[in-house]
Amino acid sequence: MTVENGQYSELYEIIGYSFKNEELIREALTHPSLEGAKNYQRLEFVGDRVLGLAIAAWMFELYPDVDEGGLASRHTNLVRREACAKVGEEIGLGDFIHMAKSSEDTGGRKRETIIADVSESIIGAIYLDANYQEAEKFIRKFWKDQAYNVKVAKRDAKTRLQELVQSKGKPTPNYVTVDKEGPDHQPVFTIALRVKGEEEEQAKGKSKREAEQNAAEAMLERLEKAWNVK
Repeated sequence: MTVENGQYSELYEIIGYSFKNEELIREALTHPSLEGAKNYQRLEFVGDRVLGLAIAAWMFELYPDVDEGGLASRHTNLVRREACAKVGEEIGLGDFIHMAKSSEDTGGRKRETIIADVSESIIGAIYLDANYQEAEKFIRKFWKDQAYNVKVAKRDAKTRLQELVQSKGKPTPNYVTVDKEGPDHQPVFTIALRVKGEEEEQAKGKSKREAEQNAAEAMLERLEKAWNVK
């Protein structure tokens, strides 16, 4: 079911919240491919911060015997794109997003990055329409299973790579953006990763951060094999 004519009653029933300002929920559900309309990016910015705070406080409450590193690791796993997308898929957000037919025809309604972004924009919209408590209620409802079963996150590839090369006396790896393709709302970045004395590694991603992590993963795998790191 695709939302039309501003009718959101089905979504309100699913998320357990009804918007007073329907313009906010429309903005939260509007993809950047609809030029000239307010899209979800600004609300996603707000939602990301609200989610981060709510999860941090929740982890402090749920895991009283876990140290800072353990809390931070769990927090990372719960605010990452995959966790947000899982919530969005549970809600069925893909059916409610307003987007250009060109984006819909290329699978936009099922794209993980879009579903994750809209999950955060919904949080931002609830926060602005009501208050922090309502946004937190939404988060605790839909992140509950993940929060109670969250694993300690493995350190990211960039951090592990930096530690590895520095242990060999080499300078910090250098990441350079060498290309950006696609429209502004769906960019693809190419990052070149350089480690002194080693062959360059390049990787793509939907954000610079993702491309850097992909390049670091590839470089790390190669160097660990070359240097017999276990």
